[in-house]
Amino acid sequence: MGSVNCKEYKTTGSTPKKEKSTGGAVGSYQSKCSNQSPSTTMSTEESTPDSEYTSAVPVDCKVTDLKENEMKQVDFDEDTRVLLVKQKDRLLAVGAKCTHYGAPLQTGALGLGRVRCPWHGACFNLENGDIEDFPGLDSLPCYRVEVGNEGQVMLRAKRSDLANNKRLKNMVRRKPDDQRVFIVVGGGPSGAVAVETIRQEGFTGRLIFVCREDYLPYDRVKISKAMNLEIEQLRFRDEEFYKEYDIELWQGVAAEKLDTAQKELHCSNGYVVKYDKIYLATGCSAFRPPIPGVNLENVRTVRELADTKAILASITPESRVVCLGSSFIALEAAAGLVSKVQSVTVVGRENVPLKAAFGAEIGQRVLQLFEDNKVTMRMESGIAEIVGNEDGKVSEVVLVDDTRLPCDLLILGTGSKLNTQFLAKSGVKVNRNGSVDVTDFLESNVPDVYVGGDIANAHIHGLAHDRVNIGHYQLAQYHGRVAAINMCGGVKKLEAVPFFFTLIFGKGIRYAGHGSYKDVIIDGSMEDFKFVAYFINEADTVTAVASCGRDPIVAQFAELISQGKCLGRGQIEDPATREEWTKKLGQPLPQVR
Repeated sequence: MGSVNCKEYKTTGSTPKKEKSTGGAVGSYQSKCSNQSPSTTMSTEESTPDSEYTSAVPVDCKVTDLKENEMKQVDFDEDTRVLLVKQKDRLLAVGAKCTHYGAPLQTGALGLGRVRCPWHGACFNLENGDIEDFPGLDSLPCYRVEVGNEGQVMLRAKRSDLANNKRLKNMVRRKPDDQRVFIVVGGGPSGAVAVETIRQEGFTGRLIFVCREDYLPYDRVKISKAMNLEIEQLRFRDEEFYKEYDIELWQGVAAEKLDTAQKELHCSNGYVVKYDKIYLATGCSAFRPPIPGVNLENVRTVRELADTKAILASITPESRVVCLGSSFIALEAAAGLVSKVQSVTVVGRENVPLKAAFGAEIGQRVLQLFEDNKVTMRMESGIAEIVGNEDGKVSEVVLVDDTRLPCDLLILGTGSKLNTQFLAKSGVKVNRNGSVDVTDFLESNVPDVYVGGDIANAHIHGLAHDRVNIGHYQLAQYHGRVAAINMCGGVKKLEAVPFFFTLIFGKGIRYAGHGSYKDVIIDGSMEDFKFVAYFINEADTVTAVASCGRDPIVAQFAELISQGKCLGRGQIEDPATREEWTKKLGQPLPQVR
């Protein structure tokens, strides 16, 4: 899930001030924090010519201002913020804002050689600024660090990075003599990352991007939160981007059949395309439960941009809306519509919403939040029948206890089904739930067929030893990167930690990890929505952490797990020392003899 209320970070890209240092001789920062005999190691591409960089700009920081494993945000100019980090007695400098929604990285989780966004968990390499975990698409700009003899820190920026404080990794284009063909199927976040990474990894053959929707690939997680957004506000890239890098964008085209013996993809536009390698990230479709009347007009799902356009077109200030389901989609839709219509009622099966994800205590507080915001909550219930009028539109719903609710719009948040029907008789093994088992390199049981995103049954980093099928935005993008690297001849193993997030009535809830639990330890105030929840399994190990108003602790937990470390009950039972574990992020794993 995602948060639409986090504003994109933009800059005006003005020319930096070219001030002279007052710190004496200038050198590049390396190794030990000495203000004598400066040397020449830089925290970006050493091969980049000096002429592409600005003059050295002194910033409000001296070498002695930063301790080991400490971060500080400084101003490069009036429009450009930079994150300074000291690790292993070196200074590194990258952009200060996450390229996803602009979160300040100085408040994030500092790991070994990388920083993780406090809001949504995106991860950036401190040496080169590259994005390594998601959500997002762009990398951070990287700055050259120089230090004068009096310890004054000075930065040099690459001129091309100053325009927007985001950086696109170098990408190649197609070469006519390269006859290879790669296909990416699925226009969601996983496919979008995959096509870019394939070009970033140096693939110069033909690259076809098959997208079922008529729209350019876009950020789908926003649509259940702000239904009035247009495609220009949602899309990852514009059409010119795909043209520039020779990515053939097939819009409004679905995969109909995969013939792995002939290495052919049959598409809904009548084309049959031969491939050398293919990545399948076809995602999910909204599930409509078999309720009488479910196909009436104004019974809607929320999965695609077309769905939200239809919902907005059907409501008025007098509309009475019912949302079936008490998980993220239904709740986010209810929260987004309650101020626009006469009434909103949520009908849920459990006694509290979000119980499966967050447990009973957090679920009870979310229930209260919705009731405080004038949403009627009908829990431990369901819909037995959907009744229509003479125009074929829903007019009321009948609950399982025979209660009848007037209804002008019914939104179904009743789960999803995996889009893998086209794999029948392909040779790719499909599980009963529609998912596909993959290796740690995202290859299926058929060579050269890679699978990722919602349809992948894959290993994750952490305590789960079996493969799991998880439909998270962040994980889908990560899969796209890993699959692309491996398709292009690299060797990249899955090492992602699941991380998801939601924003309801202004309350942002983060969650990282995965696994069953028997107990939940709550730290903080549930009433004030400032808490951390530790989910603990039978072995007294923390499997996941959720929080609200307590950033960056969920990002810190994700970083801890990504380092191969774990957290036990004994480390968090005492409130006085409950956050001592966060200091382990800057420490290497102990060596095992």
